[in-house]
Amino acid sequence: MSENLIRAEITVSGLVQGVGFRYFVFSKAQSLGLTGFTKNLFSGQVFTIVEGEKYLVEELIDNIKIGPSRSYIKSHAVKWSEYKNEFKIFEIKH
Repeated sequence: MSENLIRAEITVSGLVQGVGFRYFVFSKAQSLGLTGFTKNLFSGQVFTIVEGEKYLVEELIDNIKIGPSRSYIKSHAVKWSEYKNEFKIFEIKH
């Protein structure tokens, strides 16, 4: 197992629900070969847990900060932690 494997929990606020944001995160994460999930929160935020190579997770976060064209990112928070190998795929949770 690579020493560069990492886990990140990302919470994004702004206009991020009803604009294809979860599908955007899903598509980017899959293309980068990352695992985890993304889901809407009742607060109106989108929450994502992602695991993989640190540089790929950072690339996903860079994409999340921009978001799809119809979204508006007000703020984002990232909590880094140890890789747990918890997921087999990346999915959208409902």
